[in-house]
Amino acid sequence: MPDTNSKKQNTNVGPLNDLMTYHLRRAQVCAFNNFTEAMTETQVTPGQFGVLTLIASNKGISQSAVARALGVERSTMVAVIDGLQNRGLVVRKPSPTDRRSNALELSDKGQEIYERGLELAKNGDRKTASALSDEEAVQLVTLLRKLNSAIDG
Repeated sequence: MPDTNSKKQNTNVGPLNDLMTYHLRRAQVCAFNNFTEAMTETQVTPGQFGVLTLIASNKGISQSAVARALGVERSTMVAVIDGLQNRGLVVRKPSPTDRRSNALELSDKGQEIYERGLELAKNGDRKTASALSDEEAVQLVTLLRKLNSAIDG
């Protein structure tokens, strides 16, 4: 009887092996798992870290702008920001330019979590890219940026 629990099974994936999207998805799952594992001590999910990063990089950014940048619905972003605010990581302030929206900033605790998370995220990236040379890793990021630019229009 074959070992179905074996980590390395040589299943023929057929024409999937020639599809870029298949390999992107497999790499994304690996990267997501490595990132999640690396970030355990911060108790921040990949999505939450993305939000913290955008706020850290764009002081006073609106929830709508964060949602657009991450490609998620505004209603989803409200719940994410609520959770981060409840944990004391994000502060909502009235926007100085639009009375209908809030400007987002990191709290001191949020800044600490972000900075530590960035170190941990880089460790997760290194683990994910461990099969690549430094040059290949840079090339991969360059190509992914090019794809994302085309997607974003």
